[in-house]
Amino acid sequence: MFSGSYYKLSLTLLLTIVFTFANGQDRSPTNSWKGFEKVGFSVDGHNAYYVKPAHALPGNPWVWRASFPDWHTDMDSILLTKGFFVAYISDDDQYGSPQAMQVWDKLYDYLTTKINLAPKVALEAVSRGALYAYGWAKRNPDKVTCVYAETPVCDIKSWPGGKEKGIGDTALWSQLKAVYHFTEEQAMAYRDNPVDNLEGLASFRVPVLHVIGLEDKLAPPAENSYLFAQRYIAAGGPMSIHPVTIGPQELMGHHFPIDRPDYYADFIFNNSFPVKEPLPYSNYYEKASGLKNFYKAVTTRKMATVTFLGGSITYNPGWRQKVCRYLTERFPDAEFHFIAAGIPSLGSLPHAFRLQRDVLDSGKTDLLFVEAAVNDRANSTDSITQVRALEGIIRHAKKSNPDMDIVMMAFADPDKTGDYNKGIVPAEIANHRLLSYYYDLPFINLGKEVSDKMNHHEFNWDDDFKDLHPAAFGQELYFATIKGLLQDCFDHQPGGLPEPARSLPKPLDKANLQHGKYYNIRNAVYRNGWTITPQWHPSDGLPTREGFVNIPVLSSDTPGAELSLPFKGTAVGIAIVSGSDAGIISYAVDKGEYRNLDMYTQWSAMLHLPWYLLLGSDLKPGNHVLKIRISGQKNKASKGTTCRIVNFLINE
Repeated sequence: MFSGSYYKLSLTLLLTIVFTFANGQDRSPTNSWKGFEKVGFSVDGHNAYYVKPAHALPGNPWVWRASFPDWHTDMDSILLTKGFFVAYISDDDQYGSPQAMQVWDKLYDYLTTKINLAPKVALEAVSRGALYAYGWAKRNPDKVTCVYAETPVCDIKSWPGGKEKGIGDTALWSQLKAVYHFTEEQAMAYRDNPVDNLEGLASFRVPVLHVIGLEDKLAPPAENSYLFAQRYIAAGGPMSIHPVTIGPQELMGHHFPIDRPDYYADFIFNNSFPVKEPLPYSNYYEKASGLKNFYKAVTTRKMATVTFLGGSITYNPGWRQKVCRYLTERFPDAEFHFIAAGIPSLGSLPHAFRLQRDVLDSGKTDLLFVEAAVNDRANSTDSITQVRALEGIIRHAKKSNPDMDIVMMAFADPDKTGDYNKGIVPAEIANHRLLSYYYDLPFINLGKEVSDKMNHHEFNWDDDFKDLHPAAFGQELYFATIKGLLQDCFDHQPGGLPEPARSLPKPLDKANLQHGKYYNIRNAVYRNGWTITPQWHPSDGLPTREGFVNIPVLSSDTPGAELSLPFKGTAVGIAIVSGSDAGIISYAVDKGEYRNLDMYTQWSAMLHLPWYLLLGSDLKPGNHVLKIRISGQKNKASKGTTCRIVNFLINE
């Protein structure tokens, strides 16, 4: 009997011998592969090639092999004969690591833009190649037609870890940890194996076929393909597993003859042809002057703060985390600080007043993402206020850091789709683009993209997007477009090195809210009927928003109760919590006439909603007084006459 260490060494040598040809350079002439023309080149120092069919099919469909490119190639020969291209890049011993994924991105961009191959590719994976194929497919589910995987490794704990029933490989486990910069504990806790986080890939309904050996001891099906299938099908992805039981089962069941290459080639052919050309992401973003300052921060200073300012679509998990991951993988030597400043229900007006506290007080931001178009429509924010708020955000942010790069974004909702289908540009999107153009900022129009792509029959709202809070499919779509802008800016920096910060142009609207900030409720003057609750929380059981509960609140439910607020500035308002008992206030600025304002919203019966109300704007600079009185009237749907003020809002 062999000792354990001798057995492990023998297995490692056997694997090395078996795959030497597959891992090494192609021994055939450099311009030929099985009788087809082969074109070699290099990507970031990695040897790559693509093989050309004699007669390419329309749209140039292609197959991308991950590892062991000369192992079981009958399918590739069949597909080449039918008109497919075949591509490969050698980044062995990287185990599908983030570094390898960056190389894959570059090969994909080269082959689709320079060689004009199809925008979606079929992936072929053998053994450890699945770590690459699924790593890239999960990052780019929109770019994959299907996945064929043979004896795939779907969990590093199985192989090379050998931490379950698989045999594993001690030396390669150490190599993998070094590549990923993992400790043993981090490797064991890793949660982005091929079997993890499959919702995005499944949302694109990418067909998957695994060919396995039932007695595979290196990649046991139970902890690889079976586990993958269980999770992928549960997420809604189409999946099949084909066991091969004929012929010799070698290398402990990990190697066997491919019994039906025609069948497997048909799987790839039928899912990849005819080629479907999606509308390009570049149609829906404008680079403007790019992101030169941010690029300098991550490549020279190697430190950057990225902030996400928005509503619930920014607050919820999805595209934001994907952008963070992309940036950390694209710039692995940089240290990032990410600020998540999304608060559900809030649009441009609240953003203008909370920018200082929620963003700028946290330090110098290098890259700011701003979204408000969905909530501006939902909150019925008028167009003039939108422009003043958006311009205020831009000018305030740029005043804090003239080198800050800002990306303006307009997300999708059914109202915007309806407008576009009528030939109308939604006002919220027009305003976002107006400010982006005026201040030379990148702009992403996801509202138009969703509308156009649905009309192009790439997906539909009910089955794929599902909600203005996008399902997994919509999150992937948003990220793909944002990633497209980022890559375009990083790969093609206009004008070379960053220029010295330019002074801001003259404001579009002199009444913009660039000096917006919160003003403490303790600045109010009041007597009977108003109280400050130091740690307010609701007593009616309705939910609240994070940041708007267990905080000081100035409130009254007494009709006739009054307060006054002396302030200095050109605009004033209140940030309130509007619940099921929200009432009506009467207010006036200085000696103006009192106006009534209903604080009850269409959502107030469901939660205590943060709600921002502008009570005076375009005031003369200087000192003013805001007066508020609780009305005895109330909305017929409300249960009370309460006003709860979290913060006053002023534009100094």
